[in-house]
Amino acid sequence: MKKKYCLSVDIGASSGRLILGDLHEDQLNLEEIHRFDNSIIEKNGYFCWDIDALFFEIKTGIQKCNQIGIQPVSIGIDTWAVDFVLLDERDQPLTDSVSYRDPRTDGIMEEVLEIFMKERLYLETGIQFQKFNTIYQLYALKKQNPEVLEKAKSFLMIPDYLHFLLTGRKANEYTNATSTQLINAFTKKWDKEIINTLGLNVEMFEEIKMPKETLGSLREELVEEFGFDMDVILPATHDTGSAVLAVPELEDTIYISSGTWSLIGVENHFPICVTKALDYNFTNEGGMDYQFRFLKNIMGLWMIQEVRRNYDNQYSFAELVDLSRAVSGFESTVNVDDQRFLKPDNMIEEIQNYCKETSQTVPEQPGEIAKCVFESLANSYKKAVAEIENIFEKEFSTVNVIGGGCQNELLNQLIADVTKKEVYAGPVEATAIGNLVVQFIAIGEIENIDKARGIIKKSFEVKKYTYS
Repeated sequence: MKKKYCLSVDIGASSGRLILGDLHEDQLNLEEIHRFDNSIIEKNGYFCWDIDALFFEIKTGIQKCNQIGIQPVSIGIDTWAVDFVLLDERDQPLTDSVSYRDPRTDGIMEEVLEIFMKERLYLETGIQFQKFNTIYQLYALKKQNPEVLEKAKSFLMIPDYLHFLLTGRKANEYTNATSTQLINAFTKKWDKEIINTLGLNVEMFEEIKMPKETLGSLREELVEEFGFDMDVILPATHDTGSAVLAVPELEDTIYISSGTWSLIGVENHFPICVTKALDYNFTNEGGMDYQFRFLKNIMGLWMIQEVRRNYDNQYSFAELVDLSRAVSGFESTVNVDDQRFLKPDNMIEEIQNYCKETSQTVPEQPGEIAKCVFESLANSYKKAVAEIENIFEKEFSTVNVIGGGCQNELLNQLIADVTKKEVYAGPVEATAIGNLVVQFIAIGEIENIDKARGIIKKSFEVKKYTYS
């Protein structure tokens, strides 16, 4: 029987990758085909994503498959959440793909909450309040560029738009759509009352489709360009949604999807929209098969990425970890969720200013800066773990760190030490793995997500850390 390959396109805030997957005797094998950088660019007065460059890289990766003699049967794309593209009646973009880190939403959340009461918005959507959520981006656009919204005929989130470029078919995938704060957590549909109350055009939102659904084949011109066709299958297009599917064992486990952002939480069968969850600012993001990811969004490794950039990339991430290990007697920490760290002009100076303002020792050397970041992240995880246990009124025995950040052994050990829990680190390519297993389920190669997790457990190394 001819081996079947599926192709995962996983794009994060700093890089993207195309990874081929195949199954052999209940073993999932991965092969990275193409990797590329991604970053925010300044364009027309906004911080934007270069969506054309991203699609060019996707096509480059597909062409590389053919060059090595492999023609995948399917492809699926996942990216970060909340950002979007608006199309006019000719399916042309009306604006650049503005990033959630752009300051256009400053003060907008507060204005929206004067129109729609915070408690009610949370009760209906279950989504964490963050100033860059799609709801606030759209309301900012309504205030600042109302003529754009008037022309908008289609609302597509970033992976929706990339799938549209592949197929010519428009849909809003469920897991990413929930991050907009415009999906009702209970009906699992667009909340027309919220949309209408804010004066947004309800008609521009597309039909909600679930992971495992197919959008069909490629556009004819792309089939000619690539030399083959394949099905476009929706994964959990929110990268965290895909990553959590790769957690090998979820029973009694709190997961941390560790990358540019840290997403810490548990999988649940229903949304938790109670007052305590609102007070702790937890979110209920939609998952595959209508599961919910009850989690908190924490600033994550963005801070150390920016620190490295501020040092003109003269240190690798591994070197920053080693420099941090070598520091003793330095204990200053920051609140990683302070909005000042979202898009500062200079992350190092912002960390130093925070320490100065809070009467702590100011970090000066690279090792001290890195130590401050890693210990601050570990403290934020400890706090979130305590909040989860308080809400669920139970103790969880383990923490499973997945994604690129799980390679940071220093941070893994810090998490174990501060939470007093066993920490499991891996798999590294969790998002691509979660993306791929959904495709394999859709084409009938894997029975369901429980079977998929068993395959993942057998296929990938997971390292254990015990606390001291």
